[in-house]
Amino acid sequence: MFTRRLFSKLPVIAAVALSAGFSAPAFADTAIKFTLDWKFEGPAAGFLLAVDKGYFKAEGLDVTIDTGNGSVEAIPRVATGAYQMGFGDINSLIKFLDEDPNQKIKAAMMVYERPTFAVVGRKSLGITTDPKSLEGKKLGAPPPDGAFAQWKAFKQAAKIDDSKIKIESIGFPVREPMLAKGDVNAVFGFAFSVVLNLKKQGIKDEDISTILMAEHGLNLYGNAVLINTDFAQKNPAAVKGFMKALAKGFADAVAKPEEGVAAVLKRNETLDSKIELERLNMANAMNIKTPYVKENGFGGVDMARLGASIETLKISMGLKGNVKAEQVFDASYLPPKAERMLP
Repeated sequence: MFTRRLFSKLPVIAAVALSAGFSAPAFADTAIKFTLDWKFEGPAAGFLLAVDKGYFKAEGLDVTIDTGNGSVEAIPRVATGAYQMGFGDINSLIKFLDEDPNQKIKAAMMVYERPTFAVVGRKSLGITTDPKSLEGKKLGAPPPDGAFAQWKAFKQAAKIDDSKIKIESIGFPVREPMLAKGDVNAVFGFAFSVVLNLKKQGIKDEDISTILMAEHGLNLYGNAVLINTDFAQKNPAAVKGFMKALAKGFADAVAKPEEGVAAVLKRNETLDSKIELERLNMANAMNIKTPYVKENGFGGVDMARLGASIETLKISMGLKGNVKAEQVFDASYLPPKAERMLP
């Protein structure tokens, strides 16, 4: 039974307990399940370094990172709340929100400021860096692929006559093997994935042609960090802490890519460290540390450009016009620009 006398002695008892080696219970870290767009490969280094270097932990976060099956699949995972956050294609997110603006998802940090969408072919099969070289050829396209989703807008921007182009639906696992065997002349995909996977198939550098859609009139954004908006509204400090930690992780992946690759190989020992280092360096140079990012910092977007990209997506994805830029991207969780500058 608590008496007034005993109650007055509780602070002393607590102090004695602490001095004897007992500690008060700590607040639990906020748990965040995060889905990647793809496997543990070089470009995922920034996410993994934020875990391994304790950047998430320092913000009071317990982050679990899972692999994905494509940059589109991450969207429903986050929207349903199965994952609190994820990494996926912002263009597919725009399409998703255009179909239902009430979905509980937004983008909150841009990672691929220039999309890595590409058509990759082989010179020996008649493909050059000129988009018109695709005319009259057979192209392999995984249906859920983010690059293939932009084909309608890209062929219009690049003035490609597709009347004699054959599109063959193929799966991700057979994409590069089919190109390596010459079953198709070119394939759709993320440049750093297809090129490096082709090399693993024994195709030499000098036989690979990469047509980057961003260099031929398609001024879109690429993959971004996605947030479940219900979770973010209830846990704004956790989301801000996540973004702060992630900016540090990506800065480290740019400054010391070898460390980033080591973090990737810890999760997938079957990978070739040289190939993954090349893959990461390609992503850093082409998509992450772009001229815009060097000037404006990592993670943000130009809202006017995002609005213009929505107009482009009306062509490629048949948008109904139900969504605006501010419904897609929320910059309020980003750390200050000074904390988002890449080395």
